[in-house]
Amino acid sequence: MKEHTKRVKEKIKLFTTTIIAGEFKGKRIEIPDIATTRSSKSILRESFFNTVQFDIVGRSFVEVFAGSGSVGLEALSRGAAQCYFMEYNNVAFRSLENNIRQTDPSRCHAFFGDSFVNFATVYELVKRQGEKSYFYFDPPFSTRDGMDDIYDKTLALIETIEPEVCEMVTVEHMTALTMPEEIGALEQTKKKKFGRSSLTYYKPKER
Repeated sequence: MKEHTKRVKEKIKLFTTTIIAGEFKGKRIEIPDIATTRSSKSILRESFFNTVQFDIVGRSFVEVFAGSGSVGLEALSRGAAQCYFMEYNNVAFRSLENNIRQTDPSRCHAFFGDSFVNFATVYELVKRQGEKSYFYFDPPFSTRDGMDDIYDKTLALIETIEPEVCEMVTVEHMTALTMPEEIGALEQTKKKKFGRSSLTYYKPKER
């Protein structure tokens, strides 16, 4: 009986979404149906990439709490030079690795484990490149069990980002959450709502 239960648990339902534009347009990305992972809505992703346009071409793109990598792989398709992914759930990470194989693995760097632990390592890698990078944060919604302090910890992480390393930080979050006008050396420049989810943009403060 226990063995049967184990096999049932291992059968994770997969959804798919597609890359919207660029080199890998139309490629299917798999998304596991698990509590901690959700795909950014297509309309939200499209709005984000309409905002950054061609600015990400040749730049590094960092997707924190990457899940199956739908945002970072879209950035890759649209010309990002290197993409860095962080994900702690092993099911989501396996999907991320599968999705990377469908695109360009040579330009992708996936880090398994706690994003709050791995961020410093990834940050040092992009910092050494000497060019400003794009950072995308999509923490699990704080309504989930054990996630009460997720936004406080995320804001503390963003606060460590230096202006010379960052072109833009984007946070995908619950619309009900009021994001601060300033986080460390960054200031809020734009916010857009998409039902229960919103995108808030930050850039280095003008000196």
